[in-house]
Amino acid sequence: MKNTFLVALICCIAASCGNAPKEKSESESMEKKADTVSHAEWSKNATIYEVNIRQYTPEGTFSAFGESLPRLKDMGVKILWLMPINPIGEKNRKGTKGSYYSVRDYKGINPEFGNLDDFKLLVKEAHDLDMKVIIDWVANHSAFDNVWTETNKDWYELDSVGALMPPHGTDWWDVAQLNYDNAEMRLAMIDAMQYWLKEADIDGFRCDVAEMVPMDFWITCRDSLDKTKPGVFMLAEGQHPELHQAFDMTYAFEFLHLMNGIAKGEKELSEIDSFLKEEKVKYSPEDYRMFFTTSHDENSWNGTVFERYGKGHKVFATLAFTIAGMPMVYSGQEAGLDYALEFFEKDSIKWGDIKLNDFYSKLLNLNRENKAMWNGEYGGELTRLKTDADEAVYAFSRKRENNEVVVICNLKDTYVKTKFDSVPSGDFKPLFDQESLELIGKNGLELAPYGFHVFYR
Repeated sequence: MKNTFLVALICCIAASCGNAPKEKSESESMEKKADTVSHAEWSKNATIYEVNIRQYTPEGTFSAFGESLPRLKDMGVKILWLMPINPIGEKNRKGTKGSYYSVRDYKGINPEFGNLDDFKLLVKEAHDLDMKVIIDWVANHSAFDNVWTETNKDWYELDSVGALMPPHGTDWWDVAQLNYDNAEMRLAMIDAMQYWLKEADIDGFRCDVAEMVPMDFWITCRDSLDKTKPGVFMLAEGQHPELHQAFDMTYAFEFLHLMNGIAKGEKELSEIDSFLKEEKVKYSPEDYRMFFTTSHDENSWNGTVFERYGKGHKVFATLAFTIAGMPMVYSGQEAGLDYALEFFEKDSIKWGDIKLNDFYSKLLNLNRENKAMWNGEYGGELTRLKTDADEAVYAFSRKRENNEVVVICNLKDTYVKTKFDSVPSGDFKPLFDQESLELIGKNGLELAPYGFHVFYR
């Protein structure tokens, strides 16, 4: 006997499934600001770390990764984002191991990583250290041999001969496009997400290619997840402002691309100011934005931080992690990962002495402890500090209550002598060196190529 509430919910979803989301005008996008989600209290000063379980250790297991939790805690990490933990499809598989994003069973565990008990233990160990765990969720498509393809083929988009098909306009031939006009599929997807909240006590999801999934689904999904576990955290791989109706945080892709352009000499520093002005127009103060210099996609497909930023990898990380929003570190970044990790094969990270651990620890812990660096409306407004070398030096301060941070970045591969119109006064401490902000304000300074200073109080 069918549950009458479930039937009613399916009918309501079905009524909206056939309506493709329309492109919103700028005024309509602005109206959405009233609908921004409420964030969990713990997220206001959170930082995030992307975990590639397969490549993290030679074993490539949950248990082996768990040994790094104390180090990551000390490094200032709050949220652990685990790349997909589900079994990987075999049909049309790419490479030997396959793509993490080709999901064979939404309620299953990739045996390569361990079993359900191993995963639940990892989540508990993270929680015991006051860390949160979110898992990567692939809602737009699944493996061609996903369990749903055997029982519910109508949950997928089909080609002219009734066969499963990859997402339109992609070369993702190892995955099949799901059909969001099907109300039952939508409910099954939400049910699978609720399963992980209830069964493993995870804290949320990072949703792959979120912009390819209808917005009305995400809104319904978020409501259901909040009822299952209040305070769930949702990260969208996307940048559309409307995503904040259902997600806590979106990607600052534009800033990543801007930094890449500056590093190549194709963009001017003045475009940073333009970017920040646009952010205020597009997004509410409450919206969290994620800033980063690398990720699994960037590292494997678009170049390492050393290939894109060269000797400037530290200064661009400093800029990204202090200018706004929540900073994200990718697996191995703190070890100086200078090669592209294989995506479809086993390719363990070479950790060595984790030579950049101290550098990233200082930045992440600054974000955790200094209110000026907190996320969204909880952080401080940025004030540009003008110099006589603004074509090369980007300097700014951010202040919240009694906390303030001053950041000075030479984004060019040349020595720069510069003086400031003015700098904030107060008892500032240097984050990385023994420089004095007061003396810099009086006398100016010479910055080495890609040199930087951070002061805080």
